[in-house]
Amino acid sequence: MSFIKKLFVGSLPWATDDQQLGQLFSQFGQVNSATVLKDKMTGRSRGFGFVEMENDAEAQEAISKLNDSDLNGRKIVVNEARPREN
Repeated sequence: MSFIKKLFVGSLPWATDDQQLGQLFSQFGQVNSATVLKDKMTGRSRGFGFVEMENDAEAQEAISKLNDSDLNGRKIVVNEARPREN
């Protein structure tokens, strides 16, 4: 049984796209998806995204290594995604 771990990634540099986000996390394991959220009106990055990883241990390693790390001049925030609130 596979268990998908969803991670929240905040404070992303504006130029970061889905592919770059996926590459950043792929050094720690299998990335199922990486999505940078974009503003519906302008199409610009909203500065955060989500990464889904296959393996819990790999996801935890990515959190510990990448949280508060520097990505193109910005300190990014990485943690477990919380369920969306209404």
